[in-house]
Amino acid sequence: MKTVVVGGNFAGITAALEIKRKGKELHEVILIDKSPLFLFIPSLIWVPFGRRKIKDISFRKDAILEKKGVIFLNAEALHVDTESQIVKTDKGDVTYDHLVIATGPKVKYDVAPGVKEFAHYIGTPNGAMKAKVALEAFKENPGNIIIGATQNAGCMGAAYEFLFNIEKWLREQKIRKKVNLYWITPETYLGHFGIDGMTGGETMLKSFMKLFNIHYRTEVGVKEVFKDKVVLTSGEEIESKFTMLMPPFVGVDFVSKSKGLNATQAGYLPVGDDYRHIELPNVWAAGIAVDVKLPFTPGKVPFSSPKTGYPSDETGKIVAENIVRVSKGKTELKRKPWGKIPGICVMDAGKKEVIILSNNLFRPRTFSIMIPNVLYDFSKVLFEKYFLWKTKRGYSFLP
Repeated sequence: MKTVVVGGNFAGITAALEIKRKGKELHEVILIDKSPLFLFIPSLIWVPFGRRKIKDISFRKDAILEKKGVIFLNAEALHVDTESQIVKTDKGDVTYDHLVIATGPKVKYDVAPGVKEFAHYIGTPNGAMKAKVALEAFKENPGNIIIGATQNAGCMGAAYEFLFNIEKWLREQKIRKKVNLYWITPETYLGHFGIDGMTGGETMLKSFMKLFNIHYRTEVGVKEVFKDKVVLTSGEEIESKFTMLMPPFVGVDFVSKSKGLNATQAGYLPVGDDYRHIELPNVWAAGIAVDVKLPFTPGKVPFSSPKTGYPSDETGKIVAENIVRVSKGKTELKRKPWGKIPGICVMDAGKKEVIILSNNLFRPRTFSIMIPNVLYDFSKVLFEKYFLWKTKRGYSFLP
């Protein structure tokens, strides 16, 4: 049995390692990724402030995979021919019996004019480093700062984290009184997060905004970004000397160029609760590549649901378990809808944190809580160290 995994970060590396661990010698596993590095993306929010360097949160994954019996192909996957079961790469063709697509997102910078040219994005190493350089220059000539998310965005959590980190940084640089700090979001209310909120979340975030003197606008999108201002869909214009925005995510080119995958318009894969393609029984999706239905009715400005690291890791494990079951002739597969994966998150708040827990990511829930820790972001740092430790050793089976 030969399984090819395309994509090698949270979902992909977990799926590949788990298929090999559970399938042993009966499974040949090949992971295709254009980057030889594993990157702990959640910690990119700290790079612009010098709290982390890229080398602190990344490592080579090829040696780890090979040690665990997974073949690593450092190549760019171009498209897949689902009829002949061949993945086309820039380094040749790779055949498969099962295909796991864990390709992550493509950032839609053209969501509004000027976003790519004038707004920073801290979701990539290059973007985080550019923001760091820009903030160093900003210190010498401070002014308004705008942080937030555009229309159709889904990753509001990271933007909130960056907001509170930059507020802390401004105080550390002793220039906070010179800066009007703005938060803009398409959310219908603070703390919606694309999951219809958490118990006490809106009240807590409103108190944070008041405590840290942050001006905020909800239910707004971005009409256009300029070098020195942002124009909102409400018509309001806000001057800005530093702007960081989270644009929407869409599916990667590998998916959209593979016509046989029948992806959604946004470039995601239609799968069941077992993460098996609804039309192609030997194609699976994990992580951001999964098409997730909105669990809420959008407001006047559209936005999406988040696809964070924990659900990506969980779906990678579910896919691995199901592929092994199918290879053994079993018909009963493990099922867990995306919205019923537990909500487990630590939101950094500038050397403080909010621990977010719920039994289901989406409503209805029987348990949900947000626990503020105003002393130190201990849990956030601990989670980073733990995940890097377990992944460096190939311990994909650990929670």
